Amino acid sequence: MEIKVVSNAGQLVTDSRDVAKMTGKEHKELLRTIRGFISILTSANLRSSDFFIHHGYEDAKREYRPCFLLTKKGCDMVANKMTGGKGILFTAAFVTKFDEMERNIHLPNVLLDNEQLTAKMLETTKELEFMKEEFKVLHEKVDNQITLDYGQQRLLQQLISKKVYQHALSKEHKRVLFAELYREIKDRFGVSSYKDVKRKEMQTVIKYLESWIPKKVINGQRLG
Repeated sequence: MEIKVVSNAGQLVTDSRDVAKMTGKEHKELLRTIRGFISILTSANLRSSDFFIHHGYEDAKREYRPCFLLTKKGCDMVANKMTGGKGILFTAAFVTKFDEMERNIHLPNVLLDNEQLTAKMLETTKELEFMKEEFKVLHEKVDNQITLDYGQQRLLQQLISKKVYQHALSKEHKRVLFAELYREIKDRFGVSSYKDVKRKEMQTVIKYLESWIPKKVINGQRLG
């Protein structure tokens, strides 16, 4: 016969009726033995419910009958009073069954922990992906919105002046070229002023200036 172990209020127990059958005792005899254990434990100020729990059941006549639920400690106490092969077999049976039930109880917790860890890792991965996307968007906004700082504006002015003086033939021509070059920069880069050029386009503006050739004509003649 295999002993039955169940969970009662979060505690693993077995029924005294099953213990009686397993050990070959009369149930009423086992109850008397257990009550004796409880009396000794109580007199020693020990909590008997750690070993034996008062319980009851209805018999075939639907009459209430007392029994006990035995914890692993309670089974061990009963087994220690037994001798011979039945005591050995009972000890082996209840220890094996209690250990098996304890593993079954803890296993879902382990699986739950693993599932929670996996879920947490997935959540963290999603958060990282979200942060990457946010950073990408932020980076694009920075590139598309941040304009030249003061130093870059000054450098651009100097390059424009250098290019204009390189092609200017007179003061009037110089004035015309400045207007032309500034206008072309605004048109080409879609800004209202050279100061509004995006910082990321600075190198493109510089290359444009290096290859720039005047298009303005005065009195019908191309200049520069």
